[in-house]
Amino acid sequence: MSIVQTATEKMRSLPPEKQQEVLDFIEFLQSKLVQENTNIEQIEPISFLAAAQQFAGCIDDGPGDLATNKQYLESLGSE
Repeated sequence: MSIVQTATEKMRSLPPEKQQEVLDFIEFLQSKLVQENTNIEQIEPISFLAAAQQFAGCIDDGPGDLATNKQYLESLGSE
């Protein structure tokens, strides 16, 4: 038996006012789902730099600039 069939069967055994409550709850869940989907679509994409900006410079140790070792890439491609 599917979930829909089981729910329908159980709902039929309820008094009419409780059936209305079940229907109201289903409509609430549907509207909540629509609202969540709308909120996801409204989020504008941002770059990785903008998303990670709060973490820039958060490490105390190490060079402040990764370009401080000028000889690091000199031998790149020579082998």
